[in-house]
Amino acid sequence: MPLSLDQIDAFTHRPFAGNPAAVCLLPEPAGEDWMQSVAEEMRLSETAFVSPDGEEWRLRWFTPKCEVQLCGHATLAAAHCLWERGLADRGAAIRFRTIHSGVLVCTREDDRIAMDFPARPAREAEPPTGLLDALGCAATRVARGPYDWLVEVADPAGVRSLNPDFRALRKYDVRGVIVTSRGDGRPYDIVSRFFAPGAGVDEDPVTGSAHCTLAPWWQERIGDRDILAYQASARGGELRIRARGDRVRLSGGAVTITRGHLSESAAHASFGSPA
Repeated sequence: MPLSLDQIDAFTHRPFAGNPAAVCLLPEPAGEDWMQSVAEEMRLSETAFVSPDGEEWRLRWFTPKCEVQLCGHATLAAAHCLWERGLADRGAAIRFRTIHSGVLVCTREDDRIAMDFPARPAREAEPPTGLLDALGCAATRVARGPYDWLVEVADPAGVRSLNPDFRALRKYDVRGVIVTSRGDGRPYDIVSRFFAPGAGVDEDPVTGSAHCTLAPWWQERIGDRDILAYQASARGGELRIRARGDRVRLSGGAVTITRGHLSESAAHASFGSPA
């Protein structure tokens, strides 16, 4: 059978905004080399690979360069794809089983999809030599998370105006760098951008997993409520986030841009001749 392959814009309610992800639906888990080849061919920040696993679904994510341990926008896109294609009950939660991040649960909430993710808090630390120069900014606070450096700057204008030296950023042994500030309150509470040239993505349009670090970082100062976050890339995207102990709740919209399938020859490379 042909393998379904959709492209979906996540963390947005309108086409051609948010973060595009490819979602490939598989009858069973596929080989890593083949999944990496598909992701490289798609040239999007992430391609999600979804296969059934009893009452749950297996989920893995690949950039054009490597597999990642956690991805928010491609998880949201995968849930949207399963509900839109009628492969999951629209009134029930979807449980994704992942290798590195445990079980991730997605639920529908009006025009948004809510996701239950692990928190990835950051601790204040001295920035490595050259990091702020590579970003081209002054920092008010710097912290190190499990995956990324987090750099807080004074205001949203400082976030929006960044023009990093991506070649210089590639030398740091982290997934990426989050730059953030308080929002201007019209209507956003916080603003951020995310740079990951070492993972093959100079700037990611909207990064759900980065908000697993941003939520606990800002929650202690903003208070125990939902935070409206905006990622100020060229495409832009909006999330509602809230830290709850060792978990983070992320929610946003999704829009399908294309629906299609891989050719028989591409599918044959992983699964053999179609049935």
